[in-house]
Amino acid sequence: MRFLVFAEHHEDGFVKNSLGVLSKAAALGDVDAVVVGAGADLAARLGKHGAKNVHVASGDDSLTPPLPQPRVDVLAQLAPEYDAVLFGQSVLAADVAAGLAARLDAGLNWDLVDLELRPAQDGAAELVGKRPALQDSVYVDVGWTSSPRIALFRSGSFDPQESGGEAETREVEVELRDFSTRTTMVEQAHAEAEGKSIEDADVIVAGGRGLGSPDNFTLAEELAKALGGAVGATRAVVDAGWYPYSAQIGQTGKTVSPKLYVALGISGAIQHKVGMQSSGTIVAINKDANAPIFEFSDLGVVGDVHEIVPKLTELVRARKG
Repeated sequence: MRFLVFAEHHEDGFVKNSLGVLSKAAALGDVDAVVVGAGADLAARLGKHGAKNVHVASGDDSLTPPLPQPRVDVLAQLAPEYDAVLFGQSVLAADVAAGLAARLDAGLNWDLVDLELRPAQDGAAELVGKRPALQDSVYVDVGWTSSPRIALFRSGSFDPQESGGEAETREVEVELRDFSTRTTMVEQAHAEAEGKSIEDADVIVAGGRGLGSPDNFTLAEELAKALGGAVGATRAVVDAGWYPYSAQIGQTGKTVSPKLYVALGISGAIQHKVGMQSSGTIVAINKDANAPIFEFSDLGVVGDVHEIVPKLTELVRARKG
């Protein structure tokens, strides 16, 4: 079975989630990748993660900004040659995957956490995805009735594995639709440049309205720095202008699965839960003993974050020192 993986990149590095999906696909069959808006030198790095061929689309200025529609155009040219097109979860990847499914009238399964090949009745291999259901209490098998099969995987589903291989790069002859060039990017925020991306971080310290004010987000920032992690936020905080959208975790933000997730002053609404419930260990600090977040936390501390977090930060620094 032949796979095509959308390798998302930012500046001179690939998104960790994309590399994980690429490694998984390489373990299942022949896999190629597609890189949009970057040069062949960067694309060639994907060989060590299992890509045999990398399609490079960089011949048009419209491909440089991280806009979804031009990427749909590129993938629509390549996808019919493959059995499945795979994406790692991100805001951009979700837009591109949905647009590609609509363009090709193809089936899209999203929020997957695994993928496997099973023998079919006709002797051929059948592609089966696994998706969490009932608040992650069970996993269900999902399939596709048309080709190419399009799949979007939850962040952290697969760890990148290096195979040490080499990839051949191939330049794509880009044919953009008229409507794909009508959108221009006026400004691109780089709020995450000073710290780690929440999508790649092993440790996330997230803050909610319980912190009281935007100034109090220094509590989350200092603890995250001590733990070597990144800072996240809830939708309510982002909507209030306390923290940038790039840090929003939840149904309308980013889905994360760090090894450690520390929630400060977060009540635990379902919209936030779906974005972080697959974290390895969840620690919640909240003064409300009845906060819903305690129902799915591994460790809960009932108390004032303004008193507890500074002491916790000092303890972490002392232990690391």
